[in-house]
Amino acid sequence: MKIRILIVLLLSGSGLFAQNRYTVSGGVSDASSGENLVGATVYVAETTLGGFSNSYGFYSLTVPKGRQVIVCSYIGYEGFRKEINLDEDMRLNIRLTPGSTELEEVIVHAERADRKLSTVEIGVERLDVASITKIPVLLGEKDVLKTLQLMPGISTISEGSSGFSVRGGSMDQNLILLDEAPVYSASHLMGFFSVFNADAIKDVSVYKGGIPATYGGRAASVVDIQMKDGNNQHFSGSGGIGLISSRLTIEGPIVKDKSSFILSGRRSYADLMARASGQLTENVTLYFYDLNAKINYRVNENNRIFLSGYFGKDDFGFEDFGTDWGNGTGTLRWNHLFSPRLFSNTTLLYSKFDYGFNLQDEVKMSSGIEDFSFKEDFTSFLSPDHTLKFGLNSTWHIFNPGELLTGDGEFAIIEDIIMEKKQSLESGIYLSNESKFGKRFSAEYGLRLSMFNQMGEGWDFSYDEENRRIDSTWYGRGEVMQTYVSLEPRLSMNYRLGERSSVKASFNRITQYLHLLSNSTSGQPTDTWVPSTTHVEPVTVNQVSAGYYRNFLDNNLEFSVEAYYKQMHHVTDYEDGTYVMFNEDIEASILEGDGRSYGFEFYLKKKYGSLTGWISYTLARTENLIEEISPDWYPTTYDKTHDVAIVVSYDLTRRLSLSGTWVYYTGNAVTFPSGKYEFDGYLASYYTERNGYRMPDYHRLDLNLHLAGKERSRFKSSWDFSVYNTYNRYNAYIISFRESKTNPGSTEAVKLSLFGIVPSITWNFEF
Repeated sequence: MKIRILIVLLLSGSGLFAQNRYTVSGGVSDASSGENLVGATVYVAETTLGGFSNSYGFYSLTVPKGRQVIVCSYIGYEGFRKEINLDEDMRLNIRLTPGSTELEEVIVHAERADRKLSTVEIGVERLDVASITKIPVLLGEKDVLKTLQLMPGISTISEGSSGFSVRGGSMDQNLILLDEAPVYSASHLMGFFSVFNADAIKDVSVYKGGIPATYGGRAASVVDIQMKDGNNQHFSGSGGIGLISSRLTIEGPIVKDKSSFILSGRRSYADLMARASGQLTENVTLYFYDLNAKINYRVNENNRIFLSGYFGKDDFGFEDFGTDWGNGTGTLRWNHLFSPRLFSNTTLLYSKFDYGFNLQDEVKMSSGIEDFSFKEDFTSFLSPDHTLKFGLNSTWHIFNPGELLTGDGEFAIIEDIIMEKKQSLESGIYLSNESKFGKRFSAEYGLRLSMFNQMGEGWDFSYDEENRRIDSTWYGRGEVMQTYVSLEPRLSMNYRLGERSSVKASFNRITQYLHLLSNSTSGQPTDTWVPSTTHVEPVTVNQVSAGYYRNFLDNNLEFSVEAYYKQMHHVTDYEDGTYVMFNEDIEASILEGDGRSYGFEFYLKKKYGSLTGWISYTLARTENLIEEISPDWYPTTYDKTHDVAIVVSYDLTRRLSLSGTWVYYTGNAVTFPSGKYEFDGYLASYYTERNGYRMPDYHRLDLNLHLAGKERSRFKSSWDFSVYNTYNRYNAYIISFRESKTNPGSTEAVKLSLFGIVPSITWNFEF
């Protein structure tokens, strides 16, 4: 409390500002639903004074006293313009009206449509829900994460998977946040669908480079996803019925203009359809479900409380075998205004991922990770040219590497395995400032101090060169077993070359203390999270990036090219033949070394009109140097030389639109046998260099036809007809090797493909 009082005294006092300036502040929201609008442009007409609404829709401008014209614009909404007379600090809440089809052409010419040129953000991509719903995807399931994979620098792990790699980083190096809570396994049905229901999502931002000091803990990227707050004006609903799943969202006011709720659910029924067609028996289950819920309460003009949660599960079973896995998150937030220039956000977070299976109700296995977190974030609008952000966070991690328990039946001969749980405390404090220096140059510079403590109780083992235990030390509950501290500077800069172009550069250092142990690259529920220990050091990444940005056609056409170089330390890999699950000495088999990733990203986007879309192209290289594996640099499994995505949407009429995506990328680097040899009468494969071969190149075309129904006063509907892999290319998913059936004694490669052409149909509705 003393610290909070001191902060208020230091930052909200009027002595910091000249007496001829006052602050106009408030929230920006949708007039029809009351949803806060993130990233809306708010500025003083005919001046350079302006900014953007933050993640909670709040803005603050300190401007000269007297008559001023406040302007606000946001894509898809009618512009706002109001003249005010400032002779004291003023609260001005802005409500924007969604624009009609005819009005959108006017918005194209609105001022400050050059957001990408004017901000210091570099390596940042933002998605609106409208873009996500237009893109054709597998079986008609609109997917946030698969849409991100169409952006430059972000590539898919494997066909159909929602797992992704950012600028050569591994899958566990992506921090995925849902209302600030981390999501550890963001996929359903073994990776084919993400856990995020697009109907419940308001805003999606991904940070690839120039990551602000606010974020920490992951080495490659941050994906910040925010749920809708709920309609505080009237009750409404939406949903859809597809071939594999259905969804329903209901939202409305609890007290109009003061509190609201949203409840969104989704459930697949692939097992029901397969069972009805005779392809599955009655005792087989195969489905997933998820539920998003959120309520918010506006206590008064200075205080607002949010409570949100996500619960999702996958269930798969047949005969006497069953397995399930799922996520649960909870977020309790308190937004508070100390003054028009000082905004705070206090957050309590909970996150859990667990996995388990059972066999004949006798053999039961479970593993997972659980988090309890506290965050305190402040934003101080010091002046029109300086915005200060600072805060702290702390997370208590509980790791369950695995338990295998057997009953008294036929499996009693199997010994129970109870692996030791691990605990750790991860903390960080940060300070950053965004400043404008004149009309052309701006920068955001900051520093983050992170600390990681591996905590008892537990054993710490020592190993010899043969990975055999030679010593052990016991640590009691609450004792610190190992401590890591890292200083992480962040810097992003923007220089405006003119009205239509700018150049940007950034540097960031990030330390990651958690590691994902996996024997696959596609991401499976059986993957295990572990902390940094005395034997496994945290991954540290230094990244520099630079870019050129230019807009054309009155800001309707955006072009950018970015170059980056990442230097990575303590990247991990395994010795050949390492088994991950139930390996108490897995730390002894983890190998560490250095990594590097570098490349160019090209992006061209058309934002308005009947024809919209983008083209992205990434030219990149990702390599590791781990001496126990290879004395030379070798490509990682995430290395892709070329990655192309073309996304197009065309409005044929007011009710009919056609969209399509075409993707192409270089095949993943893989390790194939170079030959074979005979040992003790058996033929064995002979492997030489790690990842010395390539999967075949991948390409695919998807199409979607959207037909809107006739508008009625309280009910709207539409149909989506999608075709995945339109020209029926059988891309390689796995290549295995076996003895040739036609030429005994020789070896042949066998290609496994997951999907040919896959049509789907979905009916969507709103009321």
